[in-house]
Amino acid sequence: MNRSIFIGREKEVSNLQKYYDSKESEFVIIYGRRRVGKTFLVKEFFDDKYDFKVTGLYKKPKKVQLKNFSLALQEYGLQLKKTPQDWLEAFSALKQLLIGIDARGRKKVVFIDELPWLDTAKSDFLAAFESFWNGWGAQQDNLMLVVCGSATTWIAKNLLEDVGGLFNRAARRLYLTPFSLNETERYLESRGFQWSRYDIIQTYMIMGGIPYYLKLLDGTIPLSTNIDNIFFKKKGPLWNEFSVLYETLFGRSELYLKIINALASKKSGLTQNEISAEAKVPQNGAFTKALKDLVRCEFVRAYNSFGKKNSDITYQLSDYYTLFYFRFIKEQMNPDEHYWTLTLDNPSRAAWTGYSFEQVCKDHLWQIRRALGINGVLTSTSSWKGQYEGNGAQIDLVIERRDRVVDICEAKYSIDEFVIDKEYEGRLRNKLSIFKAATNTKSAVQLVMITTFGVKQNSHSGLVSANVTMNHLFAPEE
Repeated sequence: MNRSIFIGREKEVSNLQKYYDSKESEFVIIYGRRRVGKTFLVKEFFDDKYDFKVTGLYKKPKKVQLKNFSLALQEYGLQLKKTPQDWLEAFSALKQLLIGIDARGRKKVVFIDELPWLDTAKSDFLAAFESFWNGWGAQQDNLMLVVCGSATTWIAKNLLEDVGGLFNRAARRLYLTPFSLNETERYLESRGFQWSRYDIIQTYMIMGGIPYYLKLLDGTIPLSTNIDNIFFKKKGPLWNEFSVLYETLFGRSELYLKIINALASKKSGLTQNEISAEAKVPQNGAFTKALKDLVRCEFVRAYNSFGKKNSDITYQLSDYYTLFYFRFIKEQMNPDEHYWTLTLDNPSRAAWTGYSFEQVCKDHLWQIRRALGINGVLTSTSSWKGQYEGNGAQIDLVIERRDRVVDICEAKYSIDEFVIDKEYEGRLRNKLSIFKAATNTKSAVQLVMITTFGVKQNSHSGLVSANVTMNHLFAPEE
C-alpha cells in the first residue's frame, strides 16, 4: 500500500490511513466535483490493490451495469454460472467473494467508483446496496467500503442526507476541494514548472485548482501557448468540457444550464427572484433544488448582503472554467488556434481578469484574514449594494469583524503596482461615504486593497488602510 503523502491531499490521506487501521468496518464516501482527483486519491493510497473494484458506466442500462459488475466479480476470483439478474443477487455474490478472502491482519477493501451511475432508473440499486451494507457489511470488523462519485447531488441526496436505510451509516465523509493557490504552486513545482506567481495566478483564474486541468499544462512552453493548445486548438483536451462537465454532474442539465446562463450575464450576481426572471423559469421545487445543487457543487457562490443575515441572498457564478467558457469559448464557433496568444490586448481580457481575480480573493479569505492579522478575530463576509441620497455604490467583499471594524475590500488585478489616481481616489471616497451613511454602521470602516503587486505610494494612496498582495494569497493554510 502506498503510504506517500501527496500534494493537496495530506489530510485526506491521513484520514484514510486512520480508517484503514481501525478495528471496525468503515464505509467511506469520497465526493467532489468532476476532475478534482477522487479516483486518483483512492488509487494512490491503496496502490491500485483492492479485494474488489468496479466502476459504474455512464448512461448504461441496468443489464449492462450488472454484466460489468459480474465481470469484475470474476476478475477478482468468484466463479459465477450466470450474470446476476438484479442488484440483490449482485451484492449477494460480492458478499460470497469477500467471505472467501483470507485477510488476516488487514482490511478487505471494496472500491466502487462512480457509484451514482449504477443507480439507473427502476433498478432498485440503492435498496440492494443498503441491504448489503446494513445487513452484512456494517457487522464486519475488517471491511472497508469506499465509494466515489462525481454526481455530488446524488451523493448528497442518497448517502449524506438520506433519512432511510443509510441515514447516519456513512460516518466517514471526505469532500475533495480544488487546490488552493499554494497547493497549485507546489503541484506545478513538483512537475518541474518554473513559472512566476503571476503566471500561476493567471492559470488559476482559468482552471481553478482542478488537478486534471493542471495536469494538461506543459511547463516547457509559455502559458499563453498552453491555453491555446488546451482550449482553442481543434479537438484540444478541453474543447467539449463544458457539456460533459454539466451533464455528468447533473444528468438532465437543461434547468441547471439556464441558471448558469442567467448568472453568466450578471457579473455582480442575482437574487433568486432575478435568476428566475432572467432564466425565464418558474420558482418551483425543481428550480430551488437546482440552485442548491449548483451551490453545493461550488459552481455558484451564495452570500448575504451586509447587515442582512438570512435575506437578500445573492448568487454569483464562481467556477473558473465556466467563467472562462462563457467569456471566451462559447461564441467561438471556429476559433483561431492561437486565439489566446493573439488577443493579449483585447478589452474583454481586462474585464475578465478583474472579475476572475475577485473570485480568487473570495476563495482565499483565510489568506486575506491572515495578511490583515485578524485570523484570531471572529469575522463574517458579505457583499453590499445600496444608495444614499440618490447616489449608489456596490462592494463585492465586506469583512465584518467582531472588534468593531469593517473592512471594505477592493480587488484589482494589474501587471505592475496598482496606481490610484485622483479620479479613482474620488470614487473610493464616495463609495466609503455612501456605505457609512446608508448602513448607519457604528463600526470603524477601513479600505483594504487586494492587488497583484501592491499599491504604488503616491498622493492619492493615503486612503488605503491595508494592502494585501498576490504573495499573501499563496500562503499555506495552517
